[in-house]
Amino acid sequence: MRKFTVAALGAAAICIASSPAVSEPYVEYTPQNGYWDINAIEVDPNHVDDYLVGLRQSQVSAFEVLKARGLIDSYKFMVRNGYVKGSPNVLIMTHSRSIGTLEADKARDQAVTKEIDAAFSRDRSKTAVAGYEKYRTFIDNGQWVENVMNK
Repeated sequence: MRKFTVAALGAAAICIASSPAVSEPYVEYTPQNGYWDINAIEVDPNHVDDYLVGLRQSQVSAFEVLKARGLIDSYKFMVRNGYVKGSPNVLIMTHSRSIGTLEADKARDQAVTKEIDAAFSRDRSKTAVAGYEKYRTFIDNGQWVENVMNK
């Protein structure tokens, strides 16, 4: 009888553990406003420094224009310690306060493009990124929403 009881308790524990947890937004966690746009890139580990120098030249001025115009409020460049072939080791991240920034706005978008080109011309941009295709592979791009776990 004892073996049967232990087996029954074990089966019940497995059933409870395998049943999906019911979570409730705003009770268990709170979705945050805005979103992170994250580009995940695999860069040859021998060229990460070169890539970061190029990003500083080609991306920072563009991100500063987007920030000044309120389209993003933050940006980050993250580098992974360690390398696994086929996995990203550089993340380019921008944060926007609202998904509404993705809405098309011809006048705004053309003005932003003009301002970015004035800060860093397309010719300079092409020169800055020349050769990237030899050591860079885009792995993923997505919009991520932060969720804060409630206490």
